[in-house]
Amino acid sequence: MSNQVQDLTPDEVSKGVAEGRYLLVDVREPNEVAAEAYPYGVVVPLSTFDPKAIPDPQGKEVVFACRSGKRSVTASLAAQAAGLAYDKHLAGGILGWKAAGLPTKVGG
Repeated sequence: MSNQVQDLTPDEVSKGVAEGRYLLVDVREPNEVAAEAYPYGVVVPLSTFDPKAIPDPQGKEVVFACRSGKRSVTASLAAQAAGLAYDKHLAGGILGWKAAGLPTKVGG
């Protein structure tokens, strides 16, 4: 296991999710998600992170996301340590997502 985390751009992630290739896993806390969320994705907070809580991606690749791109790397490494080949994250987090002009929603 290489324990590398691959950076994906907001546009890559948005396109991949739209095409059904990626499952976005938001590892921010519930209060953060309630304030502003990715328009799709599942929430698995890093504070109580359990790789087993990630839904079966059903053939999709898992992409972790957070606020700025730090916690998503931590989550990816934790998942890899648990034997899951989830090695992608959204570089720049939701800040980069918004900077790229991509939509967010309120209330998780």
